[in-house]
Amino acid sequence: MYIAMNRFKVTNGAEQAFETLWATRDSHLDGTPGFLEFKMLRGAAGEGYTLYISQSRWRDEASFHDWMKSDSFRKAHKDAGDHRHLYLGPPNFEGLQVVEGI
Repeated sequence: MYIAMNRFKVTNGAEQAFETLWATRDSHLDGTPGFLEFKMLRGAAGEGYTLYISQSRWRDEASFHDWMKSDSFRKAHKDAGDHRHLYLGPPNFEGLQVVEGI
């Protein structure tokens, strides 16, 4: 299993707009081969921002990379730049292999 995460520093006061944006967007993930689950996590507020983490689970890393090359990925991210005012900098990506049996 593979987990893909993006960490977002959402500007204080923009949390509701950020959550609404994610709740109403079409991720184009349903039916994507290898996609298992998506969660949005809200962390603690820091100096000037609240931490959010988008987490998607995939059957394997290859399935995630195939999605990143797909038309569905382009559709899901086509307007991402329109909302830069909500963030302190770009998201930070982390890709992780699940260690089975631990």
